[in-house]
Amino acid sequence: MFQVVHGDKEAVDAILHHPDIKAVGFVGSSDIAQYIYAGAAATGKRAQCFGGAKNHMIVMPDADLDQAVDALIGAGYGSAGERCMAISVAVPVGDQTAERLRARLIERINNLRVGHSLDPKADYGPLVTGAALARVRDYIGQGVAAGAELVVDGRDRASDDLTFGLPEGDANLEGGFFIGPTLFDHVAAHMSIYTDEIFGPVLCMVRARDYEEALRLPSEHEYGNGVAIFTRDGDAARDFVSRVQVGMVGVNVPIPVPVAYHTFGGWKRSGFGDLNQHGPAAIQFYTKVKTVTSRWPSGIKDGAEFVIPTMS
Repeated sequence: MFQVVHGDKEAVDAILHHPDIKAVGFVGSSDIAQYIYAGAAATGKRAQCFGGAKNHMIVMPDADLDQAVDALIGAGYGSAGERCMAISVAVPVGDQTAERLRARLIERINNLRVGHSLDPKADYGPLVTGAALARVRDYIGQGVAAGAELVVDGRDRASDDLTFGLPEGDANLEGGFFIGPTLFDHVAAHMSIYTDEIFGPVLCMVRARDYEEALRLPSEHEYGNGVAIFTRDGDAARDFVSRVQVGMVGVNVPIPVPVAYHTFGGWKRSGFGDLNQHGPAAIQFYTKVKTVTSRWPSGIKDGAEFVIPTMS
């Protein structure tokens, strides 16, 4: 039986301690994922618990910039950034790359339409709750206070540079949880807008001096869900795929989510457990394996056998 249960810590603890429940799956914050994983392990249950993410996109100097910008716009602002595979950090390698990328991003961001989720012309809709909106706005303020350059401020819904899909006189939209696409530049690794998962339409640019620095950023981050590199250099791509300490890697692919028959899951504080979702790992997770060894009396030889194997 597969069942989804809604509830708070009381419901979670009841599931973790119920003797008839054999496996637990979870997607949410890393702290809760770790709590559920530890509780499940203590009671002998299988668990696959998936936590937060801070997905980076490395943009090399030789990258197809049109392709990279298209990818960043879609992966960074699609679904209002409220998905675990959203790209929230752009890492251009070298200042020249950064300046070119920044100019292209500003142009594209200023043409995005934010509106009702049912508006076919809207690029993305509102955030999920008022609390989520307040959280995103607070992080934007934290970024400014920390010294990052706020290039495009999505909090300014009245900006002439942003198009909001709010039909005139529609009272249902006036109080919606809308926020525009936001872009920061010159973000440093110690800032909260870099370390934390914002879960909103906020893209941070962290400039890297060279390839090695760009490689270290996602590798040293506490989250290791997904990462992408955009480059025309096959050697750089192969090196990156091999060395980066992240669970899912895309090469010229903005959201490195594999198809259903491949496994899905991150490393470090993005995932707790030995088996991932989807593919062979998911089948193994939801299957109880039994090994049976048998022989029949008509096939047993006379005398004792003291060697392995005994199947001959």
